[in-house]
Amino acid sequence: MMTINDLNEMPLSEFVEKLKDIFEHSPWVIQRVEEFRPFSSRNDLYEQMITVVKTANEREKLDLIQAHPHLGTRKTMSSFSTNEQKNAGLSQLSEAEYEFLLEMNQEYVHRFSFPFILAVRGKNKDEILQAMKSRLKNSKEQEFNQALTEIYQIVQFRIEDQII
Repeated sequence: MMTINDLNEMPLSEFVEKLKDIFEHSPWVIQRVEEFRPFSSRNDLYEQMITVVKTANEREKLDLIQAHPHLGTRKTMSSFSTNEQKNAGLSQLSEAEYEFLLEMNQEYVHRFSFPFILAVRGKNKDEILQAMKSRLKNSKEQEFNQALTEIYQIVQFRIEDQII
């Protein structure tokens, strides 16, 4: 665990290295938030990170969303994503459940052109599948905004796990 004071005193390269996985494969957020140091608290850091994303252009936001892995994927993910999905039961899916999740992911990506994103902490595989089914009914704009909201929740969990 790091303290907010540790983060405030680190050189930029170390700051980016320590926090780079908070936003899945998107270190640009951490590079930009660095200019807001020193942070008064963990919440201040979080708020500044969200501000960086909210003020990014639409392409950057889409890239951020697209950097997230598909739920249930068996491909390489950040250690954060691997643990989050494992804890939600997505690494223990039966073959039928896995096939269904793949199908749902494909339908979702086909409809929206980006992966389904859900802050899975505290959810089980049934809740996750139900959320995916339900959100397939949304518009692309609703899902774009929902994906960012889910990312903000994921980031908050990750900060709470890493920084005191």
